[in-house]
Amino acid sequence: MKRRDVLARMGALSVGMAAPGLAKGEAYHKPYQVQRRKIDTQVLVIGGGTAGVVAAIQAGREGMSTTLIESGSQLGGTTTTGGVCFPGIFHAWGKQVIGGIGWELVLEAVRLNDDILPNFSIVPNNTSIRHWRHQVSVNGALYAMLAEEKCVEAGVSIHYYESPTEVRFQNGRWTVTTMGKGVVNEITCDQIIDCSGNAAAASIAGFKLLREEDVQPGSFIFRLGGYDFDSLDLSKIPQEYHSRLRQNMLINDDVKVESSVNNFPPTVPYNYVYVHGADSSSAELHTKANLEGRAELLKLIRKLRTFPGCEKLKLITAQPETAIRETYRIDGLYQVTHEDYVTGRVFDDSVSYSFYPIDLHRDGQSIYQEFLKEDVVATIPLRALIPKGSQNFLVAGRCLSSDRLSNSALRVQASCMGMGQAAAAAAVLAIRHRVTPANVPLAELKAMIKEHGGIVPQARA
Repeated sequence: MKRRDVLARMGALSVGMAAPGLAKGEAYHKPYQVQRRKIDTQVLVIGGGTAGVVAAIQAGREGMSTTLIESGSQLGGTTTTGGVCFPGIFHAWGKQVIGGIGWELVLEAVRLNDDILPNFSIVPNNTSIRHWRHQVSVNGALYAMLAEEKCVEAGVSIHYYESPTEVRFQNGRWTVTTMGKGVVNEITCDQIIDCSGNAAAASIAGFKLLREEDVQPGSFIFRLGGYDFDSLDLSKIPQEYHSRLRQNMLINDDVKVESSVNNFPPTVPYNYVYVHGADSSSAELHTKANLEGRAELLKLIRKLRTFPGCEKLKLITAQPETAIRETYRIDGLYQVTHEDYVTGRVFDDSVSYSFYPIDLHRDGQSIYQEFLKEDVVATIPLRALIPKGSQNFLVAGRCLSSDRLSNSALRVQASCMGMGQAAAAAAVLAIRHRVTPANVPLAELKAMIKEHGGIVPQARA
């Protein structure tokens, strides 16, 4: 054998020894197949957003086998994917009104990011000190990871990229078919908690839903940079863009002083474009809302870059989805009314507080707001979380039974967290007592919520 042939063979051998995987060559695989599985669980939470995360953790911590399905890639919903990373409101009139698991998550996110809390001892008067001063700024990505960690620690089985396609009730239990990437699951459970925001599971199960002919606009949230607002000559920029440019700047010089009133937000403020008619109740409609949001943002960026001093303006971040304010609500055993909300009515079955002004974004150009009178805090009855004619079924979040005006305030994050915890506690007790959630012992329900740090409404003297 010639010397060059020997060397060539030795080279090939050494390559094969160093990279045995390369030497094996290609292998045939079976064509793509959908995996079909059957899952049995006690509590099924549908939707891993603001309310769903808290509901799943509550059920898991009470020892229930709990499954959480989420159509997206992370937990947190409006706070994370939607980009409204300043959940509120947990305090009213100088005292805390919403606590529990949601507050635990928020506090941990604040501490782990070295952020600061607002000064809750200073009471907003809706003029010089507005309600939003008491919202808590959090790092959205960090919040999502903490929510996931706490779910896992509570024994919750998380299923991303799955949505319900069939919901049926038989022999006292629910069977929910979900479809996702490469999987079709048949999940049998004792209790369903619909935290989808759109009442998706309630709709598929056949329960009646309510909504207006039009819906409030959504918000596509982003941040801009690449310019210095203080050096801009605003006389050369149309006034309609002044607040838009100011919104992205660090406008609070004293944000690092914890005793300061003016400490929201402690990071660069967010900005948004309205998406008219934004609806997330189907893939087609949600796609439309996202396309329109991105198109509006591109249009805005191109326009802003034509102004002097903004030629180098750049997009810093943009959310992956349009944040939705309003779609469907259940027709529940009780409908929370505008009058209930603004008078702070306390029901026998009130399980959580809600504090936020009536906040209806009407046409993308104006907002109808109605502030609560001093010392008034609204409450949420358990009956508003239960669809009429249902058994072993609850909802939590913005799809609770409520009229439009009250829902415009009830939909905010802290209120949804309180609902999620209450709904899960009711589901747990329903399983233990072998009753439907409407019949759980109220005293025991309220005691369980308190045991996990929740704050239960008290009748006013």
